[in-house]
Amino acid sequence: MKVLVIGGGAREHALCRSLSLDPDVTALHCAPGNAGIAEVAELHGVNALDGQAVAELAAGLQADLVVVGPEAPLVAGVADAVRDRGIPVFGPSAQAARLEGSKAFAKDVMAAAAVPTARSYVCTTPEEIDEALDAFGAPYVVKDDGLAAGKGVVVTEDVEAARAHALACDRVVIEEFLDGPEVSLFAVTDGETVVPLQPAQDFKRAHDGDQGPNTGGMGAYSPLPWADPKLVDEVMATVLQPTVDELRRRGTPFSGLLYAGLAITSRGIRVIEFNARFGDPETQVVLARLKTPLGGLLTAAATGNLAALPPLRWSDDAAVTVVIASHNYPGTPRTGDPISGLAEVAEQDGPEAYVLHAGTRSDDSGAVLSAGGRVLSVTATGSDLTTARQRAYRAVGRISLDGSQHRTDIAAKVAGEAAGNTGNAAS
Repeated sequence: MKVLVIGGGAREHALCRSLSLDPDVTALHCAPGNAGIAEVAELHGVNALDGQAVAELAAGLQADLVVVGPEAPLVAGVADAVRDRGIPVFGPSAQAARLEGSKAFAKDVMAAAAVPTARSYVCTTPEEIDEALDAFGAPYVVKDDGLAAGKGVVVTEDVEAARAHALACDRVVIEEFLDGPEVSLFAVTDGETVVPLQPAQDFKRAHDGDQGPNTGGMGAYSPLPWADPKLVDEVMATVLQPTVDELRRRGTPFSGLLYAGLAITSRGIRVIEFNARFGDPETQVVLARLKTPLGGLLTAAATGNLAALPPLRWSDDAAVTVVIASHNYPGTPRTGDPISGLAEVAEQDGPEAYVLHAGTRSDDSGAVLSAGGRVLSVTATGSDLTTARQRAYRAVGRISLDGSQHRTDIAAKVAGEAAGNTGNAAS
């Protein structure tokens, strides 16, 4: 099977890595890819947002499956363009991807499907914004209605900061604050059958102790030893299946990856947001634990055959990902800095620890340079979270990127370790 992956971040590197390990995948391509993806796939310089160009590339390659990674191409209709050429594609239509592309649309779908979520107001004027902020009080939760690369949400005690963010958006969703831990749960669906993956938890804030601004994600871990064993079944019954059923009822079936960001509140499970694609960095830890070949799973979803797929197989191991980000991220990042230590991680820490590239590129000499805000996702597995965490941080310690930053407390609390104490990783 020939597979073309669209995108160029760590999520796509994780997808390409898993696909490269699938014995049924005989050729792997990626557009545009990055320096790390180039090690496992042939790269193509195609604009990921150009549906016709992607469809032409897929047809030229005689691809058996196209996997669209990021949200922006999905909302732009890239999956539709590929489907129109008769090529199986893993990723929802532009209409179904509005579940991520518009917070207001997602709220409307959830209301129709009786999916539990935060109470909210959709605001377009300063007066509506002030009324909503007054109605809910602090802490204020303000979400840009459109795509914002994981950084369109502000949660703050400061009403002026909340108002400023809201006024900067054309359309904004203001909602009640949800207490309790957050969980990410992915599900693969063909528009009817829904197959949940293992839950993960990510870390959105830039700095240790969940301090600093929101980011696209600074790390993640799986499994969640503290979660109720019935969590996945409950989310399937109350959130994922009803949402897929409602979208099909509306004539816009959702086929691809449905991501539910959840809060486990004192009043039960509540949906924080939906995404229409694999999350980053949760994908890195979820796929590290998936034993079922990825190509077959995604193809079954793309061709409407998920119901016939055997139950997924999972490793008992734990996985931890730590994101290394550029200087000043999530502000305007510094790029073009050389990265060293990648070979040392491969030689000394593999296969239990490995590096997935996000914002990287190669120069003419073959050196790897930073090319974005989140630069690398260092991922490790182990028999438990403590072991996986130690291996991840040991690998992080081998990598050098001038001015880079990373959190030292990813999975620390659940692994029973103090923030910054990475055990053997400090050596």
